[in-house]
Amino acid sequence: MNITFLGTGTSQGVPVIGCTCNVCSSLDYRDKRLRSSIHLDINGKSIVIDTGPDFRTQMLRAPITQLDAVVYTHEHKDHTAGLDDIRPFNFKQQMDIPLYGTAQVLDQIKREFSYIFAPSKYPGVPKVILNEITNTPFQISDIQFNPIQVMHHKLPVLGYRIGDFTYITDANYVSPEEVKKIKGSKVLVINALQIKPHISHFTLAEALEFIKIIGPEKAFLTHISHQMGTHREVSSSLPPNVKIAFDGMKLQL
Repeated sequence: MNITFLGTGTSQGVPVIGCTCNVCSSLDYRDKRLRSSIHLDINGKSIVIDTGPDFRTQMLRAPITQLDAVVYTHEHKDHTAGLDDIRPFNFKQQMDIPLYGTAQVLDQIKREFSYIFAPSKYPGVPKVILNEITNTPFQISDIQFNPIQVMHHKLPVLGYRIGDFTYITDANYVSPEEVKKIKGSKVLVINALQIKPHISHFTLAEALEFIKIIGPEKAFLTHISHQMGTHREVSSSLPPNVKIAFDGMKLQL
């Protein structure tokens, strides 16, 4: 399994428009964060988790030339807004792209991108196949995805475990039942928004405590805001097995 962090930022990205703080002004490329998304290359299949507003830029920058499926964590705009830009894959591959999400996610997509599903379609709209999932394992080809339901304040969000890799974003609570699904993961990716308390995301301290509970060999922090601090200064305070992910970082399992 080859994993690429396409984006590691929160909903506004980093730098934030109009902000001149030391993080937004940083010249370190690791402090430039597009909206959170990852790419999985598994057994010849190319799968993206979430198509945020930066999806087009992420596809070009990676670069990714094949897309076999999109899996969604939840329906917020910073995770869905780039869906229209799957069209080049439709044209190139001559296929409809399968989308996987909960009923709530798919309903939101049908509302936000109603033109895709119109009875009389405008030529060139994205072509998709909707696949409803729940908090139970599902397959994409021969790849098993094990959903993990977490809470983003009051909104249920799905993280995913694929083999020894678990990816969770937009969480501030994980129930004991769902924690059991994660334990044994060798690599854990978890959101850590900032230092100060937040209503719907783990803080850095909360994320580090969660990592201790899970006990992975390696952990990576994502969905990071400009209020976290610079990559360099925060990295120096982390345990040896924990790193801050950055855009373009690659992992191999």
